[in-house]
Amino acid sequence: MRRAVCPGSYDPATNGHLDIIERAAKLFDEVVVAVGVNKSKKGLFTTEERMDILREITAKLPNVRVDSWQGLLVDYCRENDIIAVAKGLRSVSDFDYELQMAQMNRELTGLETLLMANNPAYGFVSSSLVKEISALGGDIEHLVPPIVFKRLSEKYAERG
Repeated sequence: MRRAVCPGSYDPATNGHLDIIERAAKLFDEVVVAVGVNKSKKGLFTTEERMDILREITAKLPNVRVDSWQGLLVDYCRENDIIAVAKGLRSVSDFDYELQMAQMNRELTGLETLLMANNPAYGFVSSSLVKEISALGGDIEHLVPPIVFKRLSEKYAERG
């Protein structure tokens, strides 16, 4: 079985993330959407909330499962028999960073990386911008899956 991972913080997941996950699911037998756990960072959503949201938005993809990891991604991949990382690229700066990570991961364990050009409709979309716009009352409904829009609206309503 050829398995790939789509790693990220997914705080929150966007339509751009979902696009890459769906495209990777067409290329691999199984895709693991892995939420990175960083104890030193405080996200808007907990790891469990992000995983629940991702399970809901990928439910229609039978070969996608959601998990979390902490530590080195290459160790997670080795432990889970994952042969490739699938990542989206929005810009040249994304490419510079992701190329360096891909080269290091390959050097460490031979893990391959598939860098996928994003859908131009989502080239400007990032989780941090979505959170900022949502917090200020802007319209982000067309940038995120419906469950993310609902959860963001609830989060910011709680905070007043």
